[in-house]
Amino acid sequence: MALPNPLKELFDRPPTPGVLGVFAHLDSAVAAIRTLKAGGHRDLTVYSPIPRHELEEALDQPVSPVRMFTLVGGIAGCTAGAWLTLWISYDWPLVVGGKPVGSVPPYVVIMFEMTILFGALSTLLGIAFNALMAARRRGTIAYDPRFSNDRFGIFVPCGADRAPGVESLLTGSGAEEVRRA
Repeated sequence: MALPNPLKELFDRPPTPGVLGVFAHLDSAVAAIRTLKAGGHRDLTVYSPIPRHELEEALDQPVSPVRMFTLVGGIAGCTAGAWLTLWISYDWPLVVGGKPVGSVPPYVVIMFEMTILFGALSTLLGIAFNALMAARRRGTIAYDPRFSNDRFGIFVPCGADRAPGVESLLTGSGAEEVRRA
Protein backbone atom coordinates (compact mmCIF):
# COMPACT_ATOMS: atom_id res chain seq x y z
CA MET A 1 0.00 0.00 0.00
CA ALA A 2 1.43 3.36 -1.04
CA LEU A 3 1.17 6.29 1.29
CA PRO A 4 -0.31 9.52 -0.10
CA ASN A 5 2.25 12.16 -0.92
CA PRO A 6 0.71 15.66 -0.83
CA LEU A 7 3.95 17.32 -1.97
CA LYS A 8 4.04 15.24 -5.15
CA GLU A 9 0.49 16.31 -5.91
CA LEU A 10 1.40 19.93 -5.17
CA PHE A 11 4.62 20.21 -7.16
CA ASP A 12 4.25 17.61 -9.94
CA ARG A 13 1.51 19.25 -11.90
CA PRO A 14 0.60 17.98 -15.37
CA PRO A 15 2.20 19.81 -18.32
CA THR A 16 0.50 23.01 -19.39
CA PRO A 17 -0.63 22.78 -23.02
CA GLY A 18 0.66 25.55 -25.23
CA VAL A 19 3.08 26.66 -27.92
CA LEU A 20 6.81 27.26 -27.47
CA GLY A 21 8.69 29.57 -29.84
CA VAL A 22 12.49 29.79 -30.10
CA PHE A 23 14.02 33.08 -31.24
CA ALA A 24 17.61 33.83 -32.21
CA HIS A 25 17.34 37.62 -31.88
CA LEU A 26 16.02 39.87 -29.15
CA ASP A 27 14.20 42.20 -31.55
CA SER A 28 12.12 39.39 -33.02
CA ALA A 29 11.24 38.10 -29.52
CA VAL A 30 10.12 41.59 -28.45
CA ALA A 31 8.05 41.94 -31.64
CA ALA A 32 6.45 38.55 -30.97
CA ILE A 33 5.56 39.56 -27.40
CA ARG A 34 3.91 42.75 -28.62
CA THR A 35 2.03 40.85 -31.35
CA LEU A 36 0.84 38.22 -28.89
CA LYS A 37 -0.30 40.84 -26.37
CA ALA A 38 -2.17 42.68 -29.13
CA GLY A 39 -3.82 39.35 -29.98
CA GLY A 40 -5.13 38.97 -26.43
CA HIS A 41 -2.52 36.62 -24.94
CA ARG A 42 -1.54 37.86 -21.48
CA ASP A 43 -0.08 34.91 -19.57
CA LEU A 44 3.26 34.53 -21.37
CA THR A 45 6.43 32.92 -20.07
CA VAL A 46 9.56 34.43 -21.61
CA TYR A 47 13.02 32.88 -21.38
CA SER A 48 16.22 34.85 -21.90
CA PRO A 49 19.89 33.92 -21.51
CA ILE A 50 20.56 37.33 -19.93
CA PRO A 51 18.32 39.94 -18.30
CA ARG A 52 17.12 42.45 -20.89
CA HIS A 53 15.04 45.52 -20.12
CA GLU A 54 13.44 45.39 -23.58
CA LEU A 55 11.69 42.15 -22.61
CA GLU A 56 10.50 43.61 -19.32
CA GLU A 57 9.09 46.66 -21.07
CA ALA A 58 7.34 44.54 -23.70
CA LEU A 59 5.80 42.23 -21.08
CA ASP A 60 4.62 45.14 -18.91
CA GLN A 61 3.87 42.86 -15.98
CA PRO A 62 2.53 44.09 -12.64
CA VAL A 63 4.92 44.66 -9.77
CA SER A 64 5.57 41.64 -7.58
CA PRO A 65 3.54 41.48 -4.35
CA VAL A 66 6.65 40.35 -2.44
CA ARG A 67 7.57 43.95 -1.68
CA MET A 68 4.45 44.28 0.47
CA PHE A 69 5.63 41.31 2.53
CA THR A 70 8.95 43.15 3.01
CA LEU A 71 7.22 46.38 4.03
CA VAL A 72 4.94 44.69 6.55
CA GLY A 73 7.86 42.67 7.94
CA GLY A 74 10.02 45.79 8.26
CA ILE A 75 7.30 47.73 10.08
CA ALA A 76 6.66 44.77 12.37
CA GLY A 77 10.40 44.46 13.06
CA CYS A 78 10.77 48.13 13.93
CA THR A 79 7.74 47.92 16.20
CA ALA A 80 9.05 44.74 17.83
CA GLY A 81 12.48 46.33 18.36
CA ALA A 82 10.97 49.42 19.98
CA TRP A 83 8.62 47.37 22.15
CA LEU A 84 11.37 44.94 23.21
CA THR A 85 13.89 47.60 24.23
CA LEU A 86 11.39 49.85 25.99
CA TRP A 87 9.77 46.93 27.80
CA ILE A 88 13.14 45.64 29.03
CA SER A 89 14.26 49.12 30.14
CA TYR A 90 11.07 49.65 32.16
CA ASP A 91 11.15 46.10 33.51
CA TRP A 92 14.73 46.58 34.74
CA PRO A 93 15.10 50.34 35.28
CA LEU A 94 18.66 51.59 35.55
CA VAL A 95 19.01 55.35 35.79
CA VAL A 96 22.38 56.25 34.27
CA GLY A 97 23.63 59.84 34.34
CA GLY A 98 20.19 61.25 35.09
CA LYS A 99 18.83 60.20 31.70
CA PRO A 100 15.27 58.94 31.38
CA VAL A 101 14.79 55.19 31.60
CA GLY A 102 12.98 54.97 28.27
CA SER A 103 15.39 57.00 26.15
CA VAL A 104 14.89 56.25 22.45
CA PRO A 105 18.28 57.17 20.85
CA PRO A 106 20.22 54.19 22.25
CA TYR A 107 17.49 51.85 21.02
CA VAL A 108 17.49 53.03 17.40
CA VAL A 109 20.23 50.52 16.54
CA ILE A 110 18.19 47.60 17.86
CA MET A 111 15.07 48.88 16.11
CA PHE A 112 17.03 49.15 12.83
CA GLU A 113 18.47 45.64 13.17
CA MET A 114 15.05 44.16 13.94
CA THR A 115 13.64 45.99 10.90
CA ILE A 116 16.29 44.39 8.69
CA LEU A 117 15.83 40.94 10.25
CA PHE A 118 12.04 40.89 10.05
CA GLY A 119 12.07 42.45 6.57
CA ALA A 120 14.49 39.83 5.23
CA LEU A 121 12.62 36.92 6.81
CA SER A 122 9.24 38.14 5.58
CA THR A 123 10.71 38.61 2.09
CA LEU A 124 11.79 34.97 2.07
CA LEU A 125 8.36 33.92 3.30
CA GLY A 126 6.71 36.08 0.63
CA ILE A 127 8.82 34.52 -2.12
CA ALA A 128 8.05 31.01 -0.88
CA PHE A 129 4.33 31.79 -0.56
CA ASN A 130 4.08 33.27 -4.06
CA ALA A 131 6.11 30.42 -5.58
CA LEU A 132 3.86 27.90 -3.87
CA MET A 133 0.74 29.63 -5.16
CA ALA A 134 2.20 29.77 -8.68
CA ALA A 135 3.06 26.06 -8.52
CA ARG A 136 -0.51 25.27 -7.53
CA ARG A 137 -1.97 27.48 -10.23
CA ARG A 138 0.19 26.38 -13.11
CA GLY A 139 1.47 23.09 -14.43
CA THR A 140 4.85 22.26 -15.88
CA ILE A 141 5.88 24.77 -18.54
CA ALA A 142 7.90 23.79 -21.61
CA TYR A 143 11.59 24.71 -21.61
CA ASP A 144 14.58 24.27 -23.92
CA PRO A 145 18.21 24.22 -22.67
CA ARG A 146 19.18 26.66 -25.45
CA PHE A 147 17.38 29.41 -23.50
CA SER A 148 20.25 29.36 -20.99
CA ASN A 149 22.85 29.71 -23.73
CA ASP A 150 22.04 31.90 -26.71
CA ARG A 151 18.32 31.79 -27.61
CA PHE A 152 15.19 33.57 -26.45
CA GLY A 153 11.98 31.66 -25.86
CA ILE A 154 8.31 32.44 -25.51
CA PHE A 155 5.81 29.97 -24.12
CA VAL A 156 2.15 30.75 -24.74
CA PRO A 157 -0.31 28.61 -22.76
CA CYS A 158 -3.30 27.86 -24.96
CA GLY A 159 -5.64 25.06 -25.89
CA ALA A 160 -5.49 23.01 -29.06
CA ASP A 161 -8.12 25.23 -30.68
CA ARG A 162 -5.97 28.42 -30.39
CA ALA A 163 -2.59 26.75 -31.06
CA PRO A 164 -2.56 27.17 -34.89
CA GLY A 165 -3.15 30.92 -34.57
CA VAL A 166 -0.39 31.25 -31.97
CA GLU A 167 1.99 29.22 -34.13
CA SER A 168 1.35 31.51 -37.11
CA LEU A 169 1.88 34.61 -34.94
CA LEU A 170 5.20 33.29 -33.62
CA THR A 171 6.38 32.20 -37.06
CA GLY A 172 5.37 35.55 -38.54
CA SER A 173 7.34 37.36 -35.85
CA GLY A 174 10.57 35.57 -36.76
CA ALA A 175 10.68 32.43 -34.64
CA GLU A 176 13.25 29.96 -35.90
CA GLU A 177 11.40 27.05 -34.30
CA VAL A 178 7.82 26.66 -33.11
CA ARG A 179 6.47 23.56 -31.40
CA ARG A 180 3.49 22.52 -29.36
CA ALA A 181 4.13 21.51 -25.81
